[in-house]
Amino acid sequence: MTECLPRTAYAELLLGETPMIDLRAPVEFTKGAFPGAVNLPLMNDEERAAVGTCYKEQGQEAAIALGHERVGGAVKQARVDAWLAQVEAHPDSVLYCFRGGMRSQISQRWLAEAGIQRPYIEGGYKGMRSFLIEQSDQMAENPGMVIVAGMTGSGKTDFLVPRNDAVDLEGLAHHRGSSFGRQLIPQPSQINFENRLAIALMQHRRRARQLVLEDESRLIGRTSLPIPLFDAMKAAPRVILEVTTEERIEQILKDYVVEIHAAFVERDGTEAGGEGFCEFLLASLDRIQRRLGNERHQALRQLMTSALSQQLQQGELTLHREWIAQLLSEYYDPMYHFQMGKQPAPVLYRGPKSEVREFLDQREATLSAGW
Repeated sequence: MTECLPRTAYAELLLGETPMIDLRAPVEFTKGAFPGAVNLPLMNDEERAAVGTCYKEQGQEAAIALGHERVGGAVKQARVDAWLAQVEAHPDSVLYCFRGGMRSQISQRWLAEAGIQRPYIEGGYKGMRSFLIEQSDQMAENPGMVIVAGMTGSGKTDFLVPRNDAVDLEGLAHHRGSSFGRQLIPQPSQINFENRLAIALMQHRRRARQLVLEDESRLIGRTSLPIPLFDAMKAAPRVILEVTTEERIEQILKDYVVEIHAAFVERDGTEAGGEGFCEFLLASLDRIQRRLGNERHQALRQLMTSALSQQLQQGELTLHREWIAQLLSEYYDPMYHFQMGKQPAPVLYRGPKSEVREFLDQREATLSAGW
């Protein structure tokens, strides 16, 4: 078996969702890793810090000796047992540390002594991370990129998700991109978001020529789009979904009231879930208080509070439609028109969803025919 997987294997490893044993310390793993990776460190945070300090003060030999001292006996056996259990569950697992150096080689040797041969990845985390950044930057140059825009509540995400030629940025970020866009699933770290985005763009390149993305600001919640991709998105042509106000109200009601409430109840139970949902919705409104102005914010907050009470006590959603309609007409719609007025990118098509869908399908077919 090959002891070391070369850098040329990066794409296959990442796109193939290869199970990976991340040998770095937990503090390193938390900052960023790869899909399919499980953190089974050679050294924990304390051990890594001690060995690092020893390396700086006394040199490599002393650091290696301290490492074997700290990770020996029962501690070593526990680490090896964890790797063995992972390989038993996922026989095609591979190893990586930060640079594909000593931690990978030591772990590989200990596994071999236990009767299991598994390769480590050349360049380790740092090499694959650099590879993904390069791939993401290359994907930003896709001439087939097109942005789907539309007023708040147009259902842009629902429109995009089923498309084979789309990448769901908000899905990757675990956030809907607005003040009300938080999800119960925590957002990934910035590095994990960038890694997953790069992999999603690589997967897209294998299946479609046209790259369809939703119109986003650079920040999606607290995650940030890579600058090359965001710059390309700002310049890319647009298609615009035209949806009636009534349809937009119902879309927002579904996304931010019905579905979020159901998610809270599923996680926390009826009573606690209802309370958590109320806090969530009111806090979302409070985040835009300064932009709304105190008077308008207080009026909307009072209406929202009444709507929540009506919903939880009677199962009625009428008052929710009222605050949604006001928030659209008084806040989101004027902001959308202002931003569109500054948008220099060309508009390729505008119309109802069925027509925009047909337009994008034809454009993808044309681009693919010349691929």
